[in-house]
Amino acid sequence: MYNRDFDVVVYGATGFVGELTAGHLAAHAPAGTRIALAGRSAEKLAAVRERLGVDWPLVVADAADEPALARLAASTTVVATTVGPYGKYGHALARACAAAGTHYADLTGEVVFVRRSIDENHETARSTGARIVHSCGFDSVPSDIGVHALFDAVRADGAGELTDTTMVVTSMRGGISGGTIDTLRHQLDELRGDRDLRRMAASPYSLTPSRADEPDVGRQEDLVTVPGAEVHPRLRGTLGPFVMAGHNTRIVRRSNALRGWAYGRRFRYRETVSTGASPLSGLVARGTKAGVVAFYAGMTFPPTRFVLDRVLPKPGEGPDEKTRRNGHFTVDIFTTTGTGARYRSRFKATGDPGYAATAVMLGEAALALALDGDALPPSEGGVLTPATGIGDALVARLRSAGVEITAGPA
Repeated sequence: MYNRDFDVVVYGATGFVGELTAGHLAAHAPAGTRIALAGRSAEKLAAVRERLGVDWPLVVADAADEPALARLAASTTVVATTVGPYGKYGHALARACAAAGTHYADLTGEVVFVRRSIDENHETARSTGARIVHSCGFDSVPSDIGVHALFDAVRADGAGELTDTTMVVTSMRGGISGGTIDTLRHQLDELRGDRDLRRMAASPYSLTPSRADEPDVGRQEDLVTVPGAEVHPRLRGTLGPFVMAGHNTRIVRRSNALRGWAYGRRFRYRETVSTGASPLSGLVARGTKAGVVAFYAGMTFPPTRFVLDRVLPKPGEGPDEKTRRNGHFTVDIFTTTGTGARYRSRFKATGDPGYAATAVMLGEAALALALDGDALPPSEGGVLTPATGIGDALVARLRSAGVEITAGPA
């Protein structure tokens, strides 16, 4: 990596999650870490700096100003960006970082954006050594790092490869922001007008390097309901679909492919949410699936979209401090190995999943990329995932930040 003015630049620091991420860095970055705040308004950046009580430099760069983004990328080792929807605002910055050999981390949950970034930036980033790491928040660190930890435990025990693997959100509490809704709105608008794009996004392997090279493990669906006992004998009731599975599962499959299918050639992955152990859990699971389908349909159909837009949070709005503080989540990932052994990993954190906890995940990902070069996974660079781009360095930093990450026989 070249000599740079900064270790980390937080781009989008005036936004809701951007300021939370900058706040985490202000409280937890090692002494001497060179951090700058970036965005399109010097006045708003100065206000954020004052609220944080730091003296960090400010960098003004609009998301559409490619020369300014090129200068920003060339000034730092890592850019951590919260400026979404990424499909609308993120392409130029990702390109600038790939060209400058600058590591990059974002919070995207947009399959289309990541696919385009792979196509545009992977080879460039390999040539410059840049690690372009998408989805470093609740999308998709618990999923991707959770499977990474599970694989490490199975490999250390010589217990064979991963086969049927299921993530279960066993508890979660938090709010939703207008930025998340705006991202969903933008992605649905992109898909609505392009049949080929819809087909690509619907493929379980839409983010893997080569669909033709993927092993044939049969159909893998996103909106699944499944008896808990089918996943693990101790799980009761019916597991419902997890709304973020459509992105997370593709990130995890990309990790497996980038690692030469090290998880296993028979690795199958899905994501669910616990609906409890009562006799009504099956009804709740099916209702959850119907609700997810209805919400997406409502956001696609103009009349219901108009109504939803009036009641859902607007961009810049998000859960209040009490909601963020009282939030939490626990994710358990279960697998049966090729030798028949059962293993489980757990990823557990306090704070609102999409905001407080996400700020920790993105902040620690940026610090790992900037400061932990020797601990990062071997890589020539490219468009990577949290597991393949940061790996154990992120695990270590998240544990130090209070996140529980464990794995072993179940």
